[in-house]
Amino acid sequence: MQGMIEDEGRETAGTPDRVLRLSDFGQPQPGRVIAEMRAYWSSLRQGRSIPSRADVTPLGLQATLDFAFILERIAPGAARFRLAGKHLIDLLGMEARGMPLCALMNPGFRGRLSDVLETVFQGPQIVEADLISPAGYGRPELTGKLLLLPLRSDLGDVTRALGCLVSVGEVGAVPRRFDLGAERADAVIEGGRVLVPSPSALGMAEPPATWRPAPRLPVLEEETPEERRARFRVISND
Repeated sequence: MQGMIEDEGRETAGTPDRVLRLSDFGQPQPGRVIAEMRAYWSSLRQGRSIPSRADVTPLGLQATLDFAFILERIAPGAARFRLAGKHLIDLLGMEARGMPLCALMNPGFRGRLSDVLETVFQGPQIVEADLISPAGYGRPELTGKLLLLPLRSDLGDVTRALGCLVSVGEVGAVPRRFDLGAERADAVIEGGRVLVPSPSALGMAEPPATWRPAPRLPVLEEETPEERRARFRVISND
């Protein structure tokens, strides 16, 4: 059918024949996927502020499985994929498990993503962000959404996250990477404080010490050159 379906028959009642492209069907709907993922996460809480990683099952994720992933926090502002759906594999062109989340971002936006990600674990809070992958050679423009939902590990600390990434458009040449657009954060408890992303600290944790020159030894005018030379000492590592 060459990628399209043509209506058969004559024009009726002034309505021309329609051409329906197959590419117009089957595109994911980011809003629906995000809403279903948030509803599933909320259903796991059962009176708790944050559900556990052990509560998440493939059967529960069935409606959003292709777009879903689970993250493990490995350092401040850094997390890697423990599990990833088919959509992420298609975007990267390889298995995503074990790779860092920042692998999906263009280099100029990885720092911002790191700051946003840390608020999910430290808040803890829910973050939803807009994504765009600019067009390039062999790569049509993609738009999408990213959702991050905090989870507790088996030890009870918030070092896991359930999420999903949904992009709309033809993937084209892989890997595809995104710019981070506007993000929105919600406290896990209604009315709770929302943590604002802050730039990561650079360099050492302590400020460098101020350099001060060593005091100079006074020169006695009455000393002879031989006496001044005698005050010098040779230091050797031998």
